[in-house]
Amino acid sequence: MSGSAQRSDGSRDEPVSGEIPRLPERLIGEVLGERYRVDALLGEGGIGRVYRATHLKLDRPVAVKVLLEEHRELALQRQRFEREVRTLARLRHPNIVTVVDFGVAEGLPYLVMELVEGEDLDALLEGGGPFAPERAFEVLRQVLKSLAYAHEKGIVHRDLKPSNVLLTSLPDGSEHVEVLDFGLAKFIDPVEEAASPKLTRAGCIVGSPAYMAPE
Repeated sequence: MSGSAQRSDGSRDEPVSGEIPRLPERLIGEVLGERYRVDALLGEGGIGRVYRATHLKLDRPVAVKVLLEEHRELALQRQRFEREVRTLARLRHPNIVTVVDFGVAEGLPYLVMELVEGEDLDALLEGGGPFAPERAFEVLRQVLKSLAYAHEKGIVHRDLKPSNVLLTSLPDGSEHVEVLDFGLAKFIDPVEEAASPKLTRAGCIVGSPAYMAPE
């Protein structure tokens, strides 16, 4: 899907040198693809920034992920971003964040996901300390269910860490877990892997060192 980026009041910024500089606050208020109004910054990762947005036609909140400014002209990072889109699009599981849409607005690639109202595991552990064993077991059980499903589809996450695990409360008081950020995923299906671009050079470290297996 392609479209233009404009502000919700209909005004536009004039491009400078062919590309609009988009600082975090500058994107807020713009409409991507004529349907997603960017409302607020939610967080930032290694190559992308995530915003809370509103699907204007459905009046429904969503999460929109865009590439960081410094990566938008780098072919390798754009390939990683596009791989994340393709990877998430083929995963349908209650414990994996669902992709809603994908588009490019004035050269800005963006990924639209369901908005999960909750906190990531990293923030919960930092703010409240270790979980009780029963709670930890239930969170781990749901995470493992998501990974088992992904592995059945021939996909390995490669960057699983607390900040990529979202927890939300259900109406019955139980906790629901969703895993996100498959941007560094590896295909273990030989056919899919052969068809995918080689995004990692030999000897490169992929993932977050603090959460990688020792080997």
